[in-house]
Amino acid sequence: MIKKGLWLGIASGLILGVILWFVEAMTGEKVYTLLMNIDFIPVLGDIAWPVWMEWVFHLLLSWAIAIVYLAWIRFQTEGEASARWATSLLLSVMAALTYFPLTDLAIKETPPIDDISAILYWFIAHFIYAVSLVKLDEWSE
Repeated sequence: MIKKGLWLGIASGLILGVILWFVEAMTGEKVYTLLMNIDFIPVLGDIAWPVWMEWVFHLLLSWAIAIVYLAWIRFQTEGEASARWATSLLLSVMAALTYFPLTDLAIKETPPIDDISAILYWFIAHFIYAVSLVKLDEWSE
């Protein structure tokens, strides 16, 4: 389960990151910057991390989400499709809701907390993350 969770976390996390990178490149909305931002975390935020290390931090969270998803499916449900979708969507909505505290805590420039376009991009990308988590899980069986 851990090995599969790491694989799902990497694949889904890459999809999310690439989508938000593309959105930022095309629109100027700082949603990718927000995704990779850790400047508000004491000690860690004081270091100018290389891009690959920012990706590692992002993927650590994606791994955790994927492992929780798999654990919940395995130990709390019969693995039926409705449980997979509900679990994935719940975890992704919880991750998407971080938009608000992350924008509030950020030191560097990120989208304003009330930027409707950025919020929509952020939530749509996290919805795609949820879909990719389920579909990649199904594909890997």
